[in-house]
Amino acid sequence: MTHESQLWCDTNPAAIPIRQVESREWGLWGFAVAVTLVLTLGILSLTFPGFHLPRDDFYSQTLKEWVRGLAALVLLFDIYTVYQHLQLQRIRRRLAERERLFHLITENAADMIAVVDTQGRRLYNSPAYEKILGYTAEELAATSSMEQIHPEDRERVLQAAQRAHLTGHCDRLEYRIRHKDGAWHVLESAASAIPGSRGETEGLVIVNRDITERKRAEALLEHRAFHDGLTNLPNRALFLDRLQRAIAVSQRHHDYKFAVLLIDIDEFKMFNDSLGHAAGDELLIQIARRLTTCLRGADTVSRGPNSNLPCPPGDHTLARPGGDEFVVLAAELRDPSDAIRMSERIQERIAMPFAVNGREIVISASIGIVFSGSSTEAEDVLRDAEIAMYRAKSTGKARCEVFDCAMQADAVKRLQLETDLRKALECNEFRVYYQPLVSLQDNRIVGFEALSRWQRPHGIVMPGEFITVADESGIILPMNRQLLRDACGQLRRWQSLFPFDPPLFMSVNVTAKEAAQTDLASQMGEILRQCGVDPRFLDFEITENIAMGDPERSATLFSELKAIGVRLSIDDFGTGHSSLSRLQRFPVDTLKIDRSFISAMDGDIESHEIVRIIILLAHNLGLKVVAEGVETQEQMEVLRDLGCELGQGYLWSRPAPGDTIEELLASHHSQVGFAKGCP
Repeated sequence: MTHESQLWCDTNPAAIPIRQVESREWGLWGFAVAVTLVLTLGILSLTFPGFHLPRDDFYSQTLKEWVRGLAALVLLFDIYTVYQHLQLQRIRRRLAERERLFHLITENAADMIAVVDTQGRRLYNSPAYEKILGYTAEELAATSSMEQIHPEDRERVLQAAQRAHLTGHCDRLEYRIRHKDGAWHVLESAASAIPGSRGETEGLVIVNRDITERKRAEALLEHRAFHDGLTNLPNRALFLDRLQRAIAVSQRHHDYKFAVLLIDIDEFKMFNDSLGHAAGDELLIQIARRLTTCLRGADTVSRGPNSNLPCPPGDHTLARPGGDEFVVLAAELRDPSDAIRMSERIQERIAMPFAVNGREIVISASIGIVFSGSSTEAEDVLRDAEIAMYRAKSTGKARCEVFDCAMQADAVKRLQLETDLRKALECNEFRVYYQPLVSLQDNRIVGFEALSRWQRPHGIVMPGEFITVADESGIILPMNRQLLRDACGQLRRWQSLFPFDPPLFMSVNVTAKEAAQTDLASQMGEILRQCGVDPRFLDFEITENIAMGDPERSATLFSELKAIGVRLSIDDFGTGHSSLSRLQRFPVDTLKIDRSFISAMDGDIESHEIVRIIILLAHNLGLKVVAEGVETQEQMEVLRDLGCELGQGYLWSRPAPGDTIEELLASHHSQVGFAKGCP
């Protein structure tokens, strides 16, 4: 047998039974030869010279029988020996087939198969090692089985090998091994012991599978599960994990302080709707990059939630929990003022222009800040930061607010108010009050503004206490639809009872939430058709801030509403930032001067001049003017002298229920009468 054949027999587990068969075969042949020689010598000894047989026929016959018996026994034994040889040949062929099959499997298997002895020396390595790791059999045979394993994993592999030697098997093990080109691959390994003749372990058969690509795919899936797909920043889940760890550290070390800064981009929805979602995504990506460079030490951005590394000092986590919000976990603060300065730095960087699709975009951000110690749960801390952020938005935007317990109380109160509003909608607790609009030229009532009131068990709730919450929560939509239906029904009744020429008209407010609906005009038109009201006698009021907040959208909305035949007014004019060129393009009929100018007009020359200029501007644009908040006879006379057509205020009537207004109409009709006037 050649050296190579001997090595294969020594290293091939399938060759071990073959050696046992060979040993058995040699023993059988030796035994057969010995027995045959003994029997043959016994027969021949009878014919040796000097061996004299008795002349007696009986003895002669007996001797012949013995000779024949011994010859037959030799023949039977030879036949048995041949039979055993044939059996051994059959076993040999079967084992040879198994050996060939083992050789075929190991030579062509995608997995790497290795045989090592009890000292860890490589006895056999399948060709897959060269295909996967680049090492030839000679290169592997010249090195220890531990040499290519990553230093950090060697101890685990050694311990697993020792367990396999002792127990005969080993659990699956993952470890890193170096490719010939220097790259690290990840192997999944399973080992089985090779038993010796006395039950001891002679070596190990190890099957290794390259799972590098699988581990990369798993890492990618984990990364995607805990990172925002647009900006590649940590998402809400990963941020909460980091925040919970920071809370745990702060509880163990009282000198460890951190802060959470929740950053919300002001008016991002308007930008997103006007320039498109692709431009909005590009802006968010640029904001993320700018925030990343603005913060020092962003190592946690790349770590997953399974990392056991503690948050290092000065290490800040920047994340995008969703939408147009970003959040920062500012770690290791020396003083709370550090978080304030950080927020100011963030606002300065965000206020710098962005270049998006060839446009220069200027934005601002509102930031809510909460410090460690406010809560022991990450979700609650993030909620507190959100409360502070909403406070920053409600007090003017482009600013930061620090969370305090009063904010939480306000948030709870707001949530309760929203819940009560939903119940009020279900229980039909909202009422419509009406305030007259009066012609200043002849003091005649020509129309009404429909206003919402909330009838609670303890009394009437004014709009200022609930309209904002209703609008932000969306409750305003069904609420104002019902108001419009009730107002239209009331208008039909009053037009029937008081058939004036021109007929009475009704004014209804349109909120920001309603103005954002793309099908608002079609909804309003359908309600007017159902109520049987002529749209010419319905006036929709939209505040100046809503109209000028998104002029392009407002122009489209005004055109759609005009198409159904209604009148349009700009409410609270003078409090916003109107562009005269845009105002001229809006198909509106009326400007309503805000009550703040009317109330200050008597003693403030500047307010008086503002009112005069607004009236002059409106007339130059072909618009009529309504003055809100008229409370004195002097104010009415000044407005009439300035050419203002209509007035609305306590001078004539406070907002009142429909039956009260109906009595006012009847009384006014009997005292003054109605003639043609300004609708």
